[in-house]
Amino acid sequence: MSENYYKILELNKSASEKEIKSAYRRLARKYHPDVNPGDPTAEEKFKKINQAYQVLSDPSHRDKYDQF
Repeated sequence: MSENYYKILELNKSASEKEIKSAYRRLARKYHPDVNPGDPTAEEKFKKINQAYQVLSDPSHRDKYDQF
């Protein structure tokens, strides 16, 4: 595991589902490609934010992630 999904979403490991969703929405808006056209750094950050959210928003995936 090379990425810390909690760090990407700027959260603590004890974050609630509501906090995860809120952080995802805030960061996704900030780094969305439509808001930052032609910025490859923002696009990469946006992809990482989406990946982190996919794992942390699903309780079973989050449990597996937290074990490692």
